[in-house]
Formats: sequence, C-alpha cells, structure tokens
Amino acid sequence: MRVTTIEARDLPEAWFLSLRATLAQGYEYRIDRGSFQGQRRKELDLVVVQIREPAIRPLVPDVPAGVPPPTTMEYVESYLPYLMTSFRAENEQYTYGEDLEPQMGEVIRMYRESGHNTNQAYMAVGNRDSIYLPDPPCLRGIHTRIRYGRFHFVVYFRSWDLWGGFPSNLAGLQLMKEHMASEIGVPDGEMICLSSGLHLYEHAWEWAKLAARLE
Repeated sequence: MRVTTIEARDLPEAWFLSLRATLAQGYEYRIDRGSFQGQRRKELDLVVVQIREPAIRPLVPDVPAGVPPPTTMEYVESYLPYLMTSFRAENEQYTYGEDLEPQMGEVIRMYRESGHNTNQAYMAVGNRDSIYLPDPPCLRGIHTRIRYGRFHFVVYFRSWDLWGGFPSNLAGLQLMKEHMASEIGVPDGEMICLSSGLHLYEHAWEWAKLAARLE
C-alpha cells in the first residue's frame, strides 16, 4: 500500500494536486462491485490531503475552457441540506445530515461547556448496518479539533469520487466548519482529509488531464 501526502493552500489547489497525483500514481482496476460496475478507475491506496487555508475563496475550482466544471457554488448551496440537516427525500437511502445534524449541536455544546482540550468531539456517519446497503456512505467520520487557537476538521472518506464528489464535498464541509466555528466562538482552521478510496472513473480521465493541465 502506498501512502500519498498532499499539502495545499486552498480547496481548488487541493483538487488540482489530487488530480495530478491520482492520474500519475493511481492503481488502475476494473470495478467488480460498486458504482459504475465494470468500468475502470484509478485510485490512490491511501491519501492524506492537508489544506492549510480552506476558507480562501473561491471554494470551488476553475477549469479550462471546454472542460465541464465538476461543481458550482449554486450546486454546493443546494447540497448543504443533505450535509447539515436531517431531511431525507423518499428516494434516498440515507443522508449525511441525518447523522451529522444532531452531533453538530452536541459538539458545539461540548466545546462551549467543557473547554477546548478534548479529543472526543468526533461525528460519525453510518452504523453497523451500513455495509448491507447497495451503496454505503462514502463519508464516514469527522473528527473536530480546536488546536493552536483554531477549529479544524479531520475527515475520512471510505470512497471518494475525485471528479464528482471531492469539490462539492469539501466546499460543503468548509461551510459547515465555518458555521460551527462561529457558534463555538473560535477562528476557522485547517481541513485534513483521509481516504483509502480517492479515485477517478475512466469517463473522467480525459477531463481530469485537461483540468490538471497535463495535455
């Protein structure tokens, strides 16, 4: 297993550097089970992406002319209820928000009432029955920390679509983090993301090469 470490200034740079790393180092295989079964994907064994200043705007990446943008801020705004509220549409197996919304309030209360020096402020997504779902949750946990005077997220994704998920996920998580930091009363901080399944599907390889300026 190969561990890849990426350090970025902001969210768009994190995406750009992750594209380059996945295209260059990703393990290529054909999917036996999961989304786009039968298609190939390139996947990093384990990646750690450290984003020093994730609050810098814009939160979403820009792409060269002719390349479809992986997301927009309009989409991110529409994604926030899925991430931060318990509402679930009839056709949805789960939402991240149904797990995260009650835990967000408890994390905020924990820091306000008990102080900043704790490692218990962890928000989990999914449960022991999630493995039986046709598509289990990709985001599985957010460890919040207040350290060096700032509020940080350490995020784990079981599986992470670098084109179709990463930019929207990170922009949404950053808005959540800013909200929580404001409620706690501390400055916003870094985001560190881990995944043992950061990947690009083959239908996005050519777009990824153009966006990463490799062609």
